[in-house]
This record gives sequence, structure tokens and C-alpha cells, in this order.
Amino acid sequence: MTGPRRYVLDSSVQAWSSGAPSGASSDAKSHEHLVVVGGSPLKLFRLTPAGARTFETLRSGEPVADSPLVDRLLDAGVVHPVADEPAPYSADDVTVVVPTLGTPSHVPDGALLVDDGSNPPVAGASIRLDRNRGPAAARNAGLATAETPLVAFVDADVDLPDGWLEPLLPHFADPKVAVVAPRIVTAARPGAISAYEHDHGPLDMGPEAGRVRAGTRVSYLPAAVLVCRAEALHELGGFDEAMRYGEDVDLVWRLDDAGWRCRYDPRSVIEHEPRPDWRSWVRQRIGYGSSAGPLAVRHPGKLAPLRMSGWSLAAWLLTIGGRPVTGTAIGVGSAAALIPKLPDVPPRDAFRLAAMGNARAGESIAHAIRRTWFPLAVLLALRSTIARRALLASIVAVRHPIALADDVTYCVGVWKGMLTERTLDPIVPEITSWPGRSAGHRPRS
Repeated sequence: MTGPRRYVLDSSVQAWSSGAPSGASSDAKSHEHLVVVGGSPLKLFRLTPAGARTFETLRSGEPVADSPLVDRLLDAGVVHPVADEPAPYSADDVTVVVPTLGTPSHVPDGALLVDDGSNPPVAGASIRLDRNRGPAAARNAGLATAETPLVAFVDADVDLPDGWLEPLLPHFADPKVAVVAPRIVTAARPGAISAYEHDHGPLDMGPEAGRVRAGTRVSYLPAAVLVCRAEALHELGGFDEAMRYGEDVDLVWRLDDAGWRCRYDPRSVIEHEPRPDWRSWVRQRIGYGSSAGPLAVRHPGKLAPLRMSGWSLAAWLLTIGGRPVTGTAIGVGSAAALIPKLPDVPPRDAFRLAAMGNARAGESIAHAIRRTWFPLAVLLALRSTIARRALLASIVAVRHPIALADDVTYCVGVWKGMLTERTLDPIVPEITSWPGRSAGHRPRS
């Protein structure tokens, strides 16, 4: 970092003090330890008095200097930087690259337009590929030409509003930041597709800022708009040109693995056009799903459709199987088992954390059934009462009539990608033995 900066806590964060009795003097309280739970996935931190003071400064919104503790909280998704300091770069330091196949809907002034082998050729293109090689190759062609320290990749169906770049540039004051992305929402257009994607857009990462990492709340960034540090992309060889879909996910995951930071900042909101008809919408969803196979080969274990405790899974399977009392007993028992593992957390809060995790597990199971396990669930439902109940419950849990079609078409793509790459990794869940044995023994900071 270049100097002290302000942070905001993630909405998941909870903290409890320990080490000073109720009513103790302010001097005694200055020696309190602090237990912090938060981030994605949830992590527990036991802070020394010095660490607790740093955390309280973070929580107050006052600037804090960079430190190993701040780095750990930042990388865990517990805190997020408030990018309100002067940016180290301006718009003049950013080359906008627009890859296109066919006539683009929008081209920002001064953008580098890359024609991905369109027939007929796109008029006014700065670069033309000899054949259609895919968006990754088109973006790499623009990256190779750019001479600025930052490159913004912008899809041809995106209309950039005034001021879109200013909230993103301050993040690059952190020399570890490689990519920053804004919030992408579907433009309001007539028809059911636009209405559905207004609240269920596949490119919308939500209203809360986040650190980007596989298996977390913000697990990827769409390349509809990506502002990137050119040095970082050159270091990793740019986008993987062998991938027609998921090349943006792959890039972000490789950057994260290499130690770079990738940030999501929804203060900048940008609209993209919805698909014009249902046929292209279905084709898009299948294409998105088909990236699961290539991604699984490149990033084993990062596409688990379900990550949860075996106790939570057992509780829900028993409930679906017609034994709700036993299922509830296991859920309550596993929640109670967490209490002694978190001695510094009030028992009621420890129990509530576990109970909420068990409750939310049901929605995660339903989502996994619809989005990745649907063919297996249908086959098993022909012979198993439990499978029929689980399948029916997952369908009933759908909150929008189009969402089921969205999930199932994506699932078709997942299986297509798995067959192509000959891998089952995208449908293999990650089941843990939570409450974890090390939950009460995390290192202090």
C-alpha cells in the first residue's frame, strides 16, 4: 500500500471481546482480546490486544496503515478497502479494448476495437484477426498493442456511463491489485428476459464489495468490464485462448493463485444488453455451463457445486427422507457441538452461527440439484423416494419461474463440458467434518 487507508467490514463480520470482566476500567479493556468471525468462507480470528485495537480502528472507519493483520483480514474478505483516496492513475493511463464479432452495439470514444474475424469485416476496427478465434484471443490482441499501465476490457454490448472509471482506479494504489470490476446489470428492455435478469443476471455479483476468490461469495468476475493491470496479465500470459467460455473466470483464478488481488466494486454500475430472444439466451446459458469442464481441468477442486458440513448434509437428507425428528436432532446436536470449540464466543452466538449454517444448507443443496446434479436426480427419482422428494423440493424452492430453465440449461452445459473434458470434478461436492477440529485453535494476530 502507499499509506494508511480506510476499510469497511464485510456484512458477515461479528466480533466478541474477551479478557476483561464486565464493568472493567478503560485501561483494563485496552488489554482485551477480540474474537472475530467473518469473511467468505467464514473464518475465525483471535486477536491480541494490539490486534483488537487495530480492528476497532478499522471498524470505526479511520485510516489504518498496512500490516500483516490487515493483509490477512483483507485476503479473508473480512474487510474491504474504501477506495476514496486520490487514484494513482487517470483515464489517460487506461486503454479500452473492445473485442467484437459482428457490428458492436457500443464502442467508447478512443477505444481499441478488435474484430474477431467477422464476416464481413467490422468497419473502423483497429485490429482484425484473420479468423474467429474467440474473445480470449481478441482481448489478448488488444493487450499486446496497449502501451498504458492499465487495460479495460469492455464487451461490445456494454454502454459505459459517464464517471464509470473513477471509483475503480483508486484500488490500484495497492500494488497487489491486478483486476477491479464494476457491477454489471442487465439493461431495462421490453420482454421477459430483461425483466428476469434485472434480479437474476448471471453477470451481477451483487450490491456488496468483495475480494474475488473461487468458492467464496464473489467467486469470479465477468469480462463484460474488467480493468486490469497490464503487468499482471503479461506475467500470466493473458487470457487462455483455448477457452471459448470461462476464460474470464480462469484469468481471475490464476491471478489469485499467483498472489495478485482481484477486487469487485459495485459503486460503479454498468448496463449490458440482454439476449434478444430465447434461443440465444438458452445458447448463452449452455455455453456458460460448458466452461465447467475446462475450468475443472485447469483448477481441480474449485468448482465443487456444494461445500458444507457432513452433519448439515445428513440432517437434510434425513429430513427429506421422512425422518424430520432425527434430522432436526442432528442439526441441533451439531450446532451444540460447536460451542465448546469456540470458548471465547458466547454459547448462544456459537449455537446460532452453526444453526444458521445448517438452515442455509438446504437452499445450497436445492441449488446444486438443479444446477449440476439434475440428470442424476431425475434418474435416481425413478427408483428412490428420497431422490423424488429431493428433486421436487429443489424445484419448489425456485423463486422465479424462469430460474428453473436457467438452472437446467446451465446444467446441460456443465454435463457437455464434463463429457468433452472427461472429468467429473464439477459435480463432486466438498463435504467437511465441521465443526472443524481446529476451529478453537486458530493462531492469534
